[in-house]
Amino acid sequence: MRTASVRRDTKETRIAGSLKIEGRGRYEISTGIRFLDHMLELFAKHGGFDLTLHAEGDLDVDQHHTVEDAGIVLGQLFAQALGDRKGINRAGYFVMPMDETLAVVAVDLGGRPALVYKDLVKVRLVGDLQTELIEDFFVGFVHHAGANLHAKVLYGRSSHHKIEAIFKCFARAMKYACSTDARLKDQLPSTKGLL
Repeated sequence: MRTASVRRDTKETRIAGSLKIEGRGRYEISTGIRFLDHMLELFAKHGGFDLTLHAEGDLDVDQHHTVEDAGIVLGQLFAQALGDRKGINRAGYFVMPMDETLAVVAVDLGGRPALVYKDLVKVRLVGDLQTELIEDFFVGFVHHAGANLHAKVLYGRSSHHKIEAIFKCFARAMKYACSTDARLKDQLPSTKGLL
């Protein structure tokens, strides 16, 4: 079983997390931002990952540090749990309809961080989450997971649905990218011989 535990303490946030890639979609999430909790809960459920993440941040200042650092910790958890990445599929994508909304996410766990993010959300808040910070969450994730992530809402009306569709796509794309191919179990998924 590929598992990881991370603790990140800064002057702005204190975050502890654990991950089991071959999980059962179990989660225990508490960030102080309920909509972010909801997105991470459905990420765990739709990816089949067991995920715990408890964050205490300076929410009296702003949500930015908590949201970004949650992304950093999630990236660190995957980087640690994937180890040398031998035998993994490496890349994955998913297209998710969420009622009137359609989103697509593609991910490559090849070690080169990059993010392209377009959610078409035009409101400042969804629930209690500052929507502009979702991109910061994914920036933190890609830099610490060594991932290339493209997330895009193609169309939709509901801002809630747009964000939720992205997180569900993210979960399914990661589930496939992290999955292993028994035929290639001793090989790195690269012609370079390293990631």
